[in-house]
Amino acid sequence: MQNTIQGLRVSKIIQPLRSQWPDSEDALCSYPWGNIEVVAVEIVDCHGQIGTGFSYAPKPSCSALYALVRAMASDLHGFSTENVEDVWTFLSNHPLSLNSNSMTNQALACFDTALWDLKARQAGLPLAELIGAYRRGVRVYSSRGQSLKANIDQMQAAAKASVAKGIDGIKIEVGQPDWRADVRRIESVRDAVGPNIALMIDARRQWCRERAYAFCTQVDDLGLAFIEEPLNATDKECYGALADALDTPIATGAMATSIAEHERLMHTGVGTTQAVVARVGGVTPYLQIMELAKRRRTALAPGCLMEQHIQMLAIYPIGGWIQHFDCLDDLFNEGLDLRDGRIWVPDRPGFGLTFSDKARERTHTTTTIGAIPQVH
Repeated sequence: MQNTIQGLRVSKIIQPLRSQWPDSEDALCSYPWGNIEVVAVEIVDCHGQIGTGFSYAPKPSCSALYALVRAMASDLHGFSTENVEDVWTFLSNHPLSLNSNSMTNQALACFDTALWDLKARQAGLPLAELIGAYRRGVRVYSSRGQSLKANIDQMQAAAKASVAKGIDGIKIEVGQPDWRADVRRIESVRDAVGPNIALMIDARRQWCRERAYAFCTQVDDLGLAFIEEPLNATDKECYGALADALDTPIATGAMATSIAEHERLMHTGVGTTQAVVARVGGVTPYLQIMELAKRRRTALAPGCLMEQHIQMLAIYPIGGWIQHFDCLDDLFNEGLDLRDGRIWVPDRPGFGLTFSDKARERTHTTTTIGAIPQVH
């Protein structure tokens, strides 16, 4: 008997931010992120097994994302769970998908991550093991306390605290009016954490070509793990020129929403790809992006949703980094194991996550389709 979707629950969860979210202090972001709004999809198969997936959006667009996911969900009742790629293709051609864009792909990610979670749970395996894991632990870095607003004493204290928690890298936001002030801040954090902790910097897409080139060449000899987004990701010509001119890898792609965009960015020679599962449409397209990255020997360093990306980095042969954000911790009954400079793949089936009572309390709106267990 073919295993089919017997029920779906679509929920919008409003999660207050306890700490900085990746985009919340973006130099180009004028919207203040007081919370993160999560659109969650739970899919039940005919044996009662539940797969859990989710995506996120800032408040102004989350209601639209929820409405799109809810409308698409009604057409999945009775669909086979056996080939996740078929479901992704069906949804990507859905009349409501319009075309490949950020909103569509974030909607697709809700379903796709839930179905991959369900597939791994049906097999009784962590998702990384189902697909084929290369490692159990992935190197982790933090940007906590490293914003432009922080002074050097605050940056050093935050960096030491992160290292004490078991974090292996510190990412520093740059963009001071005088580039030499940025260098002093980088060197001060290096003094605080010692030579064995990786440092990386993030320019948050704020510079013109001339400023980006001038700054990056000045810090190229500091031994940075990567320089993140010195330019807008659309400026592929200059990214290529920077990649050719520097020994330090350039990282970008966090805002790219399609396989084609990531392929074009990798073609420029950037050394680190920052593709985000929720932005590209889920695990199914992410696997294709990883294959492209593998051919070019490009590292991965997704900048948010560590709960999903730990599984992806574990199956990637070249490796990379996960950014540590604890913003979503209490949405789940399970935590992630952080120690020895790594986040370790959970030994639980699927993504290893179930929504907590806190998540249920913060659920603003829910739509149920078909047969799905009640929650209290």
